[in-house]
Amino acid sequence: MQRKLIVEFTKMNGAGNDFIVIDNRFFHFSLDDLAGLARQWCARRTGIGADGLLALAAPDDPANDARMLYWNADGSRATMCGNGARCLARFARQAGLGGPQMHLETDAGVFRVKVPDDPEAPVRLSGHAVRDWQPDVQLESSLALDGPLAYLWTGTEHTVCFVPNVKAAPVIDTGRRVRYDPALAPAGANVNFVEVVTPGGARHPATLTVRTYEKGVEAETLACGTGALAAAVVAWQSGQVAAEARAVRVQMPGGTLTVGFEVADGTVRDVYLEGPAQFVFRGTVEV
Repeated sequence: MQRKLIVEFTKMNGAGNDFIVIDNRFFHFSLDDLAGLARQWCARRTGIGADGLLALAAPDDPANDARMLYWNADGSRATMCGNGARCLARFARQAGLGGPQMHLETDAGVFRVKVPDDPEAPVRLSGHAVRDWQPDVQLESSLALDGPLAYLWTGTEHTVCFVPNVKAAPVIDTGRRVRYDPALAPAGANVNFVEVVTPGGARHPATLTVRTYEKGVEAETLACGTGALAAAVVAWQSGQVAAEARAVRVQMPGGTLTVGFEVADGTVRDVYLEGPAQFVFRGTVEV
């Protein structure tokens, strides 16, 4: 009888966006293995339960501190996860990699991460590229929305729709229909429903309330880091928050994230994402 492999994992969350984290420098699972493990372990009722699987790997460039590999709960590979990257950086720091200022490789590029010594202090992820901005995407389906549907890439594909009352937004039904609309094929997109709470200003951050339907999870998640970035950037670009605002508090069902940026020639630059990255528990699982 073949003995099963005992795998040690850590459960982490960033504002309620939860992850299973493993140190793959030790286990050396293949990419296909990790996709299968994500489907198995992330299942809420029959597995450990999580929005995704994070694997810590050695960096491709020795000038960087670590590499993040990420799979959604359905086993699909994702280029980037803002909350996941912040959690993995804290995990890597505890594993002895890097210092309070780290460089983390992802499939969406290399990010700077500030990981304080205090495990309860927020982690800041900097270096997000924002591209492919489209202020009004025309869907192929006859779907009634409260306003224009914006599209942009913040490490992965996102759409943003402003609503008068985010608590009443049909996140699951409308989110699924937008995510699978042929106009967004083949990759699809995450769908963010955004309510402006306060427009903010030069001295005070703007405040948004956001709910997100995430592809790969195929459900609403308690938080989405790249979704918070998308909501904040679109809010500024479309004039939904004050032109002087340089920070946006993004309230999500699982907690609050902060998005900050600079502006050059009317375009958002030097975007960062800051928020909690917390250890929940450690355990082992048989493979």
